[in-house]
Amino acid sequence: MKLSLLSAAACAALASVAFCASDAAADGGRQVAADVGQWRVIERESGPTNYYVVVHDGAGSYLRGYFRAGMETTVLGWQTPDNVRASAQTLRWRWRVEAFPKDADECASGRTDSPAVVYATWKRGLKWYTIKYVWSTVGGKGNVCDKHRNPFSAQDTVILESGGAADQWRTEEVDLKSEFRRHFEDGHMDADVPDFVGIGIMSDGDQTHSDSAADYGSFSIDW
Repeated sequence: MKLSLLSAAACAALASVAFCASDAAADGGRQVAADVGQWRVIERESGPTNYYVVVHDGAGSYLRGYFRAGMETTVLGWQTPDNVRASAQTLRWRWRVEAFPKDADECASGRTDSPAVVYATWKRGLKWYTIKYVWSTVGGKGNVCDKHRNPFSAQDTVILESGGAADQWRTEEVDLKSEFRRHFEDGHMDADVPDFVGIGIMSDGDQTHSDSAADYGSFSIDW
């Protein structure tokens, strides 16, 4: 996979792409939804081909990524609105795999391809923090691996789903503040959490030289 670590430049781009948001009640709070038509390619970390399309069908509107062997990896990003960043609480989305890259495992060197990835990104000062949630081909569900730390960025990979039948939607929900503290503050639940600045998605298969495809939709943030 070309993008094992979402670079500071990519995070900066992710935090400046266009967005479309609307406030709505969610369990007595507020919610912002990421419009599927407003995601943008993170150009500094992407190849020349945008292999994502917006699909409208009986399942609703969603993004489809279809990576073909021989392509370069491309990442899409969506910006969290300014008034939501400090108070973002819960990230929700749904996804389904259409094609698994052969024998890919995000915790195995040389095989770190994923049919579906969702990046969650925060920023404090000049430093960017990212959790890379993946639906793996064969990796162990719940594993945390491929950790990166340097003065300007930190990233962990979390295998949220693994294997299973293709073409089946699954819904995910993560507590953003708890997840940040668990991964980047040694689990200290009273630690400050920086602004949540954006979301990214990716499907790839460049290391295993295989096709990879997934659908992504219904992204929302409670705040």
